[in-house]
Amino acid sequence: MGNKHDKKARSRELGIIIGRYPSGKHNAITDVKGVKVGQVTLRSGSGRLRPGRGPVRTGVTAIIPAPGDLWKSKLPAGCFVLNGNGEAMGLMWLAESGVLETPVAFTNTLSVGVVQKAIVDLMLGQHPTIGITDDTLTPVVMECDDSTLNDIRGQHVKAAHVRAALKAASPGPVTEGDVGAGTGMTTYEFKGGIGTASRVTPGGFTVGVLVNANHGKRHLLRINGAAVGAKIPELMPKERKDGSITVVLATDAPLDSRQLSRLARRAMLGVCRTGAIAANGSGDVCVAFSTANRIPHYPKDPVFKMTLLSDFHIDPVFEAAGDAAEEAVINSMLAAETVVGRDGNTVYALPHDRLKAVLAGKD
Repeated sequence: MGNKHDKKARSRELGIIIGRYPSGKHNAITDVKGVKVGQVTLRSGSGRLRPGRGPVRTGVTAIIPAPGDLWKSKLPAGCFVLNGNGEAMGLMWLAESGVLETPVAFTNTLSVGVVQKAIVDLMLGQHPTIGITDDTLTPVVMECDDSTLNDIRGQHVKAAHVRAALKAASPGPVTEGDVGAGTGMTTYEFKGGIGTASRVTPGGFTVGVLVNANHGKRHLLRINGAAVGAKIPELMPKERKDGSITVVLATDAPLDSRQLSRLARRAMLGVCRTGAIAANGSGDVCVAFSTANRIPHYPKDPVFKMTLLSDFHIDPVFEAAGDAAEEAVINSMLAAETVVGRDGNTVYALPHDRLKAVLAGKD
């Protein structure tokens, strides 16, 4: 199941500095205290596509947003859909209620149902009153289409893989690139997938972003403002479908649902700085949550207190969200290896030497 690469240089190690704020310890979404990420990578078979048998290039990436009981003690949350050609289960209730009450997961398009059911079963096991004396629940699961490389019809992600990803979730560094849900993903027609980054504002708030990047055409790719894609026209995949990008943003800044939806918009601005245009065939979705307040499911008193950051002091958090999202997309490509998938379809890794030459004005 697992898949780890030798460590490759990330954006900052290549001298690509996005924005003015420092990153957190791991430059990852897990720099927001309490956030954990776990992944299971499914990679088997080669050659001709045999639906139901392979080749398999897919997986699941799970985010545990905070410690403790998320059902009884929820998190403020918001969301933003830049373009809606995709599926994000649980998003309608999150937008309506303004809370996050389950783990969040990324997977491929045709595995959304099994991943959601696995999380539902987990929550039902922990809370025998859900659906009886308590309300029902709708876990948040987001998808991207990995069918260029993966036998997506085979629906190879199973409930056991979701449980394993949740069990493996940790607060440390996050493996990036062609791992977990990012195994079969393509970013600006290079290999991409899972990417992450974080920023710490002058006020001491941390903003972390995790993306599953599967979007963009090569000629649009910009890195730190440089038109990189147009200058590396080779190494193109023979087959490429429209894709999507799904984003999860975490922060310890005390924000409510309205503010978090605004923050999700700023994260997508950062994605767009890499060249995204919210293409017709792209599903571009961001979910944002704050760990600073917990919302009781059934409070004893009808009124409870939350601490909030004033909108008049929120701009540094907005800035951090855009910068972290932009870097997360770049990191997804820098970490990824070349992957050969079904029918010999090949998506090539972004060559670091060519990237450095372009950024230095030598290519």
